[in-house]
Amino acid sequence: SPAHARGRPPSTAWSTMAVRNAIKLTMATSHYDHFADLTGGLVPVQGVDVTCLSMPVEEIFHRFTSYREWDISEMSFAKFSAVAARDDCDITAIPVFPSRVFRQSSIFVRADSSLREAERLVGRKVGIPEWAQTAAVYTRGWLMHDLNIELADIEWYQAGVNAPGRREKVALRLPPGVTCTPVPEKSLTEMLIGGELDAVFSAHPPLPFEQRSGEIRQLFDDPKSVEREYYLRTGIFPIMHVIAIRKEVLDRHPWVAMNLMKAFMEARARSLLRARELTASRFPIAWGQDSFSETCELFGTSPFPYGVEANRNTLEAFLLFCREQGVCERQLTPEELFPAEVRTHYVV
Repeated sequence: SPAHARGRPPSTAWSTMAVRNAIKLTMATSHYDHFADLTGGLVPVQGVDVTCLSMPVEEIFHRFTSYREWDISEMSFAKFSAVAARDDCDITAIPVFPSRVFRQSSIFVRADSSLREAERLVGRKVGIPEWAQTAAVYTRGWLMHDLNIELADIEWYQAGVNAPGRREKVALRLPPGVTCTPVPEKSLTEMLIGGELDAVFSAHPPLPFEQRSGEIRQLFDDPKSVEREYYLRTGIFPIMHVIAIRKEVLDRHPWVAMNLMKAFMEARARSLLRARELTASRFPIAWGQDSFSETCELFGTSPFPYGVEANRNTLEAFLLFCREQGVCERQLTPEELFPAEVRTHYVV
């Protein structure tokens, strides 16, 4: 049967009834190998008939943050936290983390800049795509807690990375003395190359950097070594995105959170098996198995852990950063982000 071809059990009277009685939900995520077996139908969500949408993360974030267009969504961790801190919060999440990226590598300067150390950003003009971009929250948190640079020590400017017109998507309460000037008519790339900015903090690199034009470089010559040292010293492995769920879904069907969590864990387990396979290259990357082995040496055999306890250090640090930087209107705890049943049962 078609369902069996997608990896589901063959048709039986029971399974036919289960599919018939399944609730219908729509989920939007970008493409990740550790999601692929779920979004491709090989791993079912028990009791749920999921329509999976795949599109660029920027589009997903905008449409769900602004309009709640689907039931389950990949979401910026910073924007989710900002909404979660509000009294009228209408979403929750499961502790499944699609993307984790260290962000000392996300600082860009002109190729001819004299800047080589983050400490010299004091008194400089720095551009960001949004104050509430998760990547920028982590980078600013690193400046504050590891380099003792105050937010007010930098002049902040907000604009689209490669095109003008980008705006903040959540309300902010910037700390006293901190300013962030919107520049809707220009892009960060334009201002950086033109000398109006000294640096840019951005998850998405400026286009000239991606095109290797030679106009823009990363601040650090070896950002990986900076990021590795940061992890070894702090234990923080930055979480970029979460899987958010409209609360009304769980009000009607509270079991969905656990069943969805189990399906994501199964999909991740299958992806890790592909990554560690030695007889074939399952990803189009040379020495991919060596990279996976190095990753496991640093992070353990479950390098992308789900759950609260396995990520408590990172979650608590990020929520502190959000409060300090005015992204969240109050201090959150990790327990406030996720339903009780998925907080306590899954830790790796």
